[in-house]
Amino acid sequence: MDVQDIKNRFGIIGGSPLLNRAIDIARQVAPTDMSVLITGESGSGKEVFSHIIHQMSTRKHGAFIAVNCGAIPEGTIDSELFGHEKGSFTGAHEARKGYFEVANGGTIFLDEVAELPLGTQARLLRILESGEYLRVGSSKVQKTDVRIIAATNVDVYNRVKSGKFREDLYYRLNTVPLRIPALHERKEDIYLLFRKFSADFSDKYRSPGIQLEPDAIQILSNYSWPGNVRQLKNIAEQICVLEKERNVSAAALLNYIPNESANNLPVAINGNSKEDYTERDILYKVLFDMKKDMMELKKLVAEIIQSGGNTSHIMADNPHYINQLYQEVDQTFGNEQATLTIKKPVQNTPVDYNYTHEAEEVEESLSLIDKESDLIKKALKKHKGKRKFAAQELGISERTLYRKIKELNLN
Repeated sequence: MDVQDIKNRFGIIGGSPLLNRAIDIARQVAPTDMSVLITGESGSGKEVFSHIIHQMSTRKHGAFIAVNCGAIPEGTIDSELFGHEKGSFTGAHEARKGYFEVANGGTIFLDEVAELPLGTQARLLRILESGEYLRVGSSKVQKTDVRIIAATNVDVYNRVKSGKFREDLYYRLNTVPLRIPALHERKEDIYLLFRKFSADFSDKYRSPGIQLEPDAIQILSNYSWPGNVRQLKNIAEQICVLEKERNVSAAALLNYIPNESANNLPVAINGNSKEDYTERDILYKVLFDMKKDMMELKKLVAEIIQSGGNTSHIMADNPHYINQLYQEVDQTFGNEQATLTIKKPVQNTPVDYNYTHEAEEVEESLSLIDKESDLIKKALKKHKGKRKFAAQELGISERTLYRKIKELNLN
């Protein structure tokens, strides 16, 4: 039986090379008794491939049991898989056969195998190596002849490295790795699958067929489909049931497709060194902020002086903030530009400000080196010479601070 015959038999739609390769591997491994580990994203069709392997094997007349390992509580999973004896735990009123006993001579499909507890993993490893197991609460060794097909949508090897999955079990299960491609990796198959699903649902609900306009087909093909074939099938069913217009436009299709996350957008990477960029960026930001603050303070002082000391219109807006600004001006300019005598307001009493204006216009230095030197001196003084904390205050690395101290001769 070739790949196309398998597609026809199991209802697989698509001509992607990745899909054909996965089907070919399943076809070749099926007649053997080798363990198979099927990997792929959720909704990509891993269980379909487990059926292909079982139906094309010599065990096709035996039992096929699919077990979702992530859906069984940890306290009962050993009993489910291996059975238990009467009275072995609370609620065990009679003996019970496990899946490995029931499926003797057939196949067990362990979906989400990476969710198995470590104790259960040890029991599973023993079955793979010798075909032996113990029922819960029994000391009698049982034998079984079962082929194991496992599947997972996570990176099992990462769980091995983190100690959550046994390394020896991983290699026993991964005798033949079989990867199912995600839907976004087989874009040429997306529209074919949609047509198949929409035709099936139109027959099921006895409704007219669905046709996609060209721009809608483009959107369908470019969407990332995180839920894979399962998500595509759900959307096809929603459109067949809910859409009144049977010719679906792009605008109508977007009502059924979730918005792409902005986190998936590409990020530009600057080729410059991170340390140099951070230092320059922080330095300019500090300088520009300082200049902006100084200009605002100068404007405020000029407005107060020009108004002849009448600050009622300013105080009416925000008296507490203005008081703070006056104090900052006094601390900043000192005797070089203005001497401010401030009388604190009492309740609603107007504020009386006496001005002795002996300001002399001093040209401000715009040298980056001077500003950089002043900032470093202030940071070192603030942190009492501790360079580590001064570097953190300046937003640069300690190594850069050492270099700047040396360059500016600040020792």
